[in-house]
Amino acid sequence: MSRRIPTPVRFEAAVAERLSSFVAANPGMSLSSAANRLVDEALRMSEHPGIAFRPGPTGRRAGLVAGPDVWEVVRAVKSTRAHEPDLAEDDLLTMVADSTGVPVRLIHVAVRYWASYPDDINAEITAARAAEDAAEDAWRRERQLLAG
Repeated sequence: MSRRIPTPVRFEAAVAERLSSFVAANPGMSLSSAANRLVDEALRMSEHPGIAFRPGPTGRRAGLVAGPDVWEVVRAVKSTRAHEPDLAEDDLLTMVADSTGVPVRLIHVAVRYWASYPDDINAEITAARAAEDAAEDAWRRERQLLAG
């Protein structure tokens, strides 16, 4: 568990009201945990222009403001590198851009974010792989049952 440092913060009334509404819309969160998460996300977005956080089936995650989630871009980069280990960096990025439709400049944004928070992004990739494997297994079982 990470160490928590008590930090007194006073919010303007309008900000405090919006924070309270956010907590009410997210059961299980306290004011403190919501403020911590939102400040962390804001700091990460400040460090990495072009990154935004959005909710989804696996929880909140980093994504490109004008594109897919960071984990999706990083997975594409890793996959391309694994299949084309001798490609020069520019050629690798061009290949990923051509196959995903994500411009090279945004791929750079995603890769820089991954470089700062690799554990977060790698966990998203692992969770996606597990969900895909489970869906494929269920599909195979269904096909097997229906095929007779």
